[in-house]
Amino acid sequence: MDDRVDGPWQSLPAMMLGLAATHPDRVLARFWRDRSWQAMRWGDFALQVAAVAAGLRRLGVMPGDRVLLVSENRPEFLIVDNAIMAIGGITVPTYTTNTAADHAHVLSDCGARIAIVSDASLATKVLGAGSLDTLICMEEPPPCPAGTTAIRWPDLTATEADTAALMAEVAYIPAGRLACLIYTSGTGGAPKGVMLSHRALLSNTAGIRPLLTPLIEPGDRYLSFLPMSHSYEHTVGGFILPGMGMEIVFSRGADRIAAEMAEFKPSVLTAVPRLFEVLRARIQAQSEKDGGWKKRLFDQALALGLKRLDGRLGPLEWMQDAVLDRLVRNKVRARFGGRLRAMVSGGARLDPDLSGFFLALGLPVLQGYGQTEAGPVVSVNTPDFNDRRTVGRPLEGVAAAIAEDGELLLQGALVMDGYWGNPEATTAALRPVPGREGAWLHTGDVARIDAEGRIAITDRKKDFIKLVGGDMIAPAKLEALLMAEPEILQAVVAGEGQPGIVALIVPNEGQAERVEAAVKRVNGKLASIERIRRWKAVDEPFSIENGLMTASMKVKRRVVLERHAQVLFSLQK
Repeated sequence: MDDRVDGPWQSLPAMMLGLAATHPDRVLARFWRDRSWQAMRWGDFALQVAAVAAGLRRLGVMPGDRVLLVSENRPEFLIVDNAIMAIGGITVPTYTTNTAADHAHVLSDCGARIAIVSDASLATKVLGAGSLDTLICMEEPPPCPAGTTAIRWPDLTATEADTAALMAEVAYIPAGRLACLIYTSGTGGAPKGVMLSHRALLSNTAGIRPLLTPLIEPGDRYLSFLPMSHSYEHTVGGFILPGMGMEIVFSRGADRIAAEMAEFKPSVLTAVPRLFEVLRARIQAQSEKDGGWKKRLFDQALALGLKRLDGRLGPLEWMQDAVLDRLVRNKVRARFGGRLRAMVSGGARLDPDLSGFFLALGLPVLQGYGQTEAGPVVSVNTPDFNDRRTVGRPLEGVAAAIAEDGELLLQGALVMDGYWGNPEATTAALRPVPGREGAWLHTGDVARIDAEGRIAITDRKKDFIKLVGGDMIAPAKLEALLMAEPEILQAVVAGEGQPGIVALIVPNEGQAERVEAAVKRVNGKLASIERIRRWKAVDEPFSIENGLMTASMKVKRRVVLERHAQVLFSLQK
């Protein structure tokens, strides 16, 4: 593939340092430290990137070396990421929620000998995962074993640096050079290191820019709370949005998002479906708590909003809907800061009923689609062309096709180079298609493309449940319907090789006795072969901590089914 990309920059640090030179006094990021909000300006960012790059060179980091990065969202993440790439290294960001075994797998697989971590607790976990030559800690490091040198952040950045020289140097980084290894979430087995070049991420930036430009104004802010080690946030929050002039506000955590939205009034928010599920549950719970006429107005606003989305409002209903916009939806929008122009969902399929809930309440939810293996953003809806039942049209420069078995195929500059050290997996994912030129990324997602060119994702190819009679059931549809019920927090269905579908259900707090009624309501919406025949309540929610959910908040279906195998067996008898 051609090593050059259209545009003024051929690498990510060339873009970021170039922007720093253009507007050094503009705020790049805001973050909480020393009990108050602090600001990092673009000029300071560039100086620190140069200092860290010089420090890493002094420690012996060479082009092509992999450097592990384990940190929560903070300015140093951006600085380190760009510094590693600027000297030709390869960033390997991993989740702060990783276990020692997870880190051991990544370290062994990628061969990193240097790790950069944010604090002592994360450092201890990484040190227990394998041998390292050097451990750099942004805060005070813990004692290191023999053979590992601990470096404090002030010592790393004390090296004399020439920012101008580094800016000249990064201009010569080829677009085809590897920028980072992003490890997959591991829902389908051991995580694999996705090799993403500067070309792939810059292609993503170029494809998204014309879609976001109409939505962004000078001084707009972006609230960052998804982990930057995830490919979605790494690309969008780390490069695309700051590259378009947005200020990044690093959230202090999920429990503070509501207060931060009210304080900073972001115009763009990115999230994964799990967060939308949580937000819907909170909004519904507040409506139930309000009760009386407030709940009746809320329910009417939701019902009329859904009819409006489908173009089914009558003349009188249009007037009622306009009144409810002022009485109900304005208050809902105010809870999200009042300036949101886009709430973009990615990382997994967003159920149309879930996105419809927010759209009906006047919140601008835009569903997109992507994969770590494709930059990661492949397609997205826009406010003026928003179909909640699809993930929008592919970005410019992305070719999409449907295989004979319904699998979505992708081709373009955003596609990965392959999986690190895993040629067999690479060949399986990137392979030719009869009648089409070149290799295509086989996404594993079942999809269709409508007459308008919009992609609709129906399920994961490998997740389909084949019943004993040969019927193929899409679990995502059933699970989404179950979790749309206010009584149900989480659900996983099963039935491979069985006569019918059974379910594991985590009830919402205080709702266990009402789950049966919720399941009956869902069954009323399903074909007979899809209906939940039996179900069992699960006391412990699926979470990152108990290993049943990935760091990007996707349920590990296979692990859930294995852990609850005895329960499922009893349901299927």
